[in-house]
Amino acid sequence: MNLIIDIGNTLCKYYLFEHNELLSRHAEESHTFEWLDSLSEKPEAAIISTVVDLTEEAERRLDELGCPLVRFSASTLTPLRNLYHTPSTLGSDRLAAAVGAWTQQPGWPMLIVDAGSCVTFDFVSARGEYLGGNITPGIRARLRAIDDYFPRLPLVEPEGDVPDIGYDTETAIRAGVIRGMLHEFEGYINAFRRKYPSLLVFLTGGDAKHLAITQTSRTFADDFLLPKGLNAILEHSKDTSL
Repeated sequence: MNLIIDIGNTLCKYYLFEHNELLSRHAEESHTFEWLDSLSEKPEAAIISTVVDLTEEAERRLDELGCPLVRFSASTLTPLRNLYHTPSTLGSDRLAAAVGAWTQQPGWPMLIVDAGSCVTFDFVSARGEYLGGNITPGIRARLRAIDDYFPRLPLVEPEGDVPDIGYDTETAIRAGVIRGMLHEFEGYINAFRRKYPSLLVFLTGGDAKHLAITQTSRTFADDFLLPKGLNAILEHSKDTSL
């Protein structure tokens, strides 16, 4: 059993895998690893990806796992060849999501779209080369920017009606942001598919539900792309250590 730990700024997420099968998941609003005390079975191996520094107590709990632990970073070996010019600045979530997509459909050019706080577009070649990608503000950042820069306009939440044409100020802002992003996404996808006709597209991230990208046989929505990628990296580390 593999333990996957993904630590963000607010949530600590845990996933248990048996080989490639996701068995269970849990999240808590702390970085104290209290949930680890409830594990009924000791994991065979673990991997941690974190955007925050861990406390001494958290480090102690990790030591008590009593299993090999991979601390995911830019220097960690993955199934992909990383051609990013500044690998030390590459967000681990971007690389892990790309690995998660590649391990499901190897041998195809693919675009990984992660609709989170920031939206990222990352490209992997058919040869398994991570070439990089682009970063742009997410839905909430765009809505907040309108409120910050234009005092007479209200702060609008993403949830609500998204008409083709806004019928009041609230729907005009929400539809302007969300439909604008949808056209942006489709523009990226169409441009890449003109260059790579066999392109696969993977969509993930918390705000993906707001962006109803047209589903085709070569478009895949996957809420667990990142933990699947971290699990694949952990399995890869086992193979390379043999």
